[in-house]
Amino acid sequence: MASGWLRGVSAISYGGDYNPEQWPEETWPEDIELMRQAGVNLVSVGVFSWALIEPRPGEYDFGWMDRLFALLHDAGIRISLGTPTASPPAWFFHEHPEARVVTRDGTVLGFGSRGMASPSSAAYREASTSIARVLARRYGDHPALAVWHVHNEYGAPVSECYSEESTRAFRRWLQDRHGSLDALNHAWGTAFWGQRYGEWDHVSAPAVSASVVNPAQRLDFARFSSDALLQCFIAERDAIRAECPDIPITTNFMAGTCPSVDLWKWADEVDIVANDHYLVAADPRSHVGLALSADLTRSIARGRPWILMEHSTSGVNWQPRNLAKRSGELARNALTHLGRGADAVMFFQWKASRSGAEKFHSAMLPHAGTGSRIWSEVCALGDGLGRLGELLGAEVRADVAVLWDWESFWAQDLEWRPSEDLSHRERIDTFYDRLWRDGLTVDFAHPESDLSAYRLVVAPASYLLTDVAAGNLRRYVESGGTLVVSYFSAIVDGNDAVHAGGYVAPLRDVLGLTVEEFLPLRAGGTVRLTAGLTGDVWSDDVALEGAEVIVAFEDGPGAGKPAITRNVLGDGSAYYLATRLGVDELAVVLRQAYDDAGIVPADGAPEVEIIRRHGDDADYLIAVNHGNRPVDLPAGGTDLLTGEAGDSLKLDAGGARVVRVTTKET
Repeated sequence: MASGWLRGVSAISYGGDYNPEQWPEETWPEDIELMRQAGVNLVSVGVFSWALIEPRPGEYDFGWMDRLFALLHDAGIRISLGTPTASPPAWFFHEHPEARVVTRDGTVLGFGSRGMASPSSAAYREASTSIARVLARRYGDHPALAVWHVHNEYGAPVSECYSEESTRAFRRWLQDRHGSLDALNHAWGTAFWGQRYGEWDHVSAPAVSASVVNPAQRLDFARFSSDALLQCFIAERDAIRAECPDIPITTNFMAGTCPSVDLWKWADEVDIVANDHYLVAADPRSHVGLALSADLTRSIARGRPWILMEHSTSGVNWQPRNLAKRSGELARNALTHLGRGADAVMFFQWKASRSGAEKFHSAMLPHAGTGSRIWSEVCALGDGLGRLGELLGAEVRADVAVLWDWESFWAQDLEWRPSEDLSHRERIDTFYDRLWRDGLTVDFAHPESDLSAYRLVVAPASYLLTDVAAGNLRRYVESGGTLVVSYFSAIVDGNDAVHAGGYVAPLRDVLGLTVEEFLPLRAGGTVRLTAGLTGDVWSDDVALEGAEVIVAFEDGPGAGKPAITRNVLGDGSAYYLATRLGVDELAVVLRQAYDDAGIVPADGAPEVEIIRRHGDDADYLIAVNHGNRPVDLPAGGTDLLTGEAGDSLKLDAGGARVVRVTTKET
């Protein structure tokens, strides 16, 4: 595995996807000159170029790419070389129609899009590995090559395939996981509805059926599908590494927006974590979702620097309403990612396409050209990032961890849950927004990971909680940690079976209570709580077993019962929330948890985002003002973007600063 950061890079990397095959070759030198003007020093190439590189099976044309490499190298621009395997050529599907994706309802997907090959197809695996190997032999020792970018956005737009070949691969995966049919039958609870299997050949992928399909089978298929995609990446990675062992290899994740891939597993297989993020235009607080994505990406990277492989300069083209970014938003977005650990800031794409499905997607060089506001902001951002090289490798530290487990999310999102209003993502977003408003930097963590570094751990949605994870949380609290658990957590084990002993059984002693019954509310229903709070969607029938009541239900199906509790265990404490609280209500509840954890929330302007990165010789404050009023920053120093220095710096409305602070924190 290659170590460190991008070879030969000592500055923040800046650039985007460059697809010169869409343009006449005589325009390439002009593009590259404009890149130099914009401060671009890294571009991704070749991501969708399979049909040009290999126009017929085994026949290669590298002339155009050789010339492109030479032009970029002469201009001092480094290359992120993509393997083009997210979009196999038409000839591949003509020769291998069995490699097409089959959806859960039996539809066979056709050619003309991207990401439409079955990850379990042997023919696809062979062809994709072959083109990766050929590219590595051709360009592996080129001095412009900085990083390998395998495939593109695994899991999008298709993550699951229900073809015959996928079904056979699923059976093999199940044999490896469970070992025997008896173990499989036990794990899946096939005694219910008479589903017991007597032969491996009778086990199928969980295609659409007459009613709800076995949820444990669905959960295992989600695990299998993530693993199948991962094996595709590993095959390409290993083919490249055999020819080119010294250049780091990555692929672009979609942390927080692609729910079908377990990135905790994937992170161990890449040399550098990379991520794509796009604002949700319908969300008026989309900058908070951006921060969540960046924190999640840094957490997946285990705190190491990561690459923002794609984001947009303005609007995208694939959402129902694609809002343009406001003046200054491009820089605010980019610097938020930088503040939360990204040492490379990239866009899709360099130059707006005139044709194809993404012709209305914004770009660094927009259709409006170099006289546009976007171009001016792109150049200004490039100039600013060029001043920030000393931030490379500086780390982000967090006192709070939010539990995040893709397997739990897969299980919770299946059919026939106690209420259709249950949403793991809504709970995580709401808790994160509260923590964001309180000025707290957040890591995300798997429930079985080491939590000892955090003062506070929040479990907004841990529906599936293994005994190992429960033991980990118990040790965390006993050792002095503060834990906050929201409703519908610790309900099932790793096979989606209700825990022996009932709901929340593995955390019973940690929380000092049990949940006897779910009491979901009718659509639009609310419940009044003591302390002037209001909940909605959900309530639990909680029976105390040592916990103290902080807030009780005043009305609703749980009237008089505990709504929020606190339990002391060892040197720590654990809180339980038995109803859904909004962002404002959570402020009241978390205040006591903060006190237990020794955390002081920020009391500054609510729309000002302040993140700190810690270097060997200096600390840096990255401040982004999403509000409409100027504010004073909490620390003095030197703004690396402007050179302004002082003990007190003002942050303009809509502005951003990167300050080398005067006093380094220890």
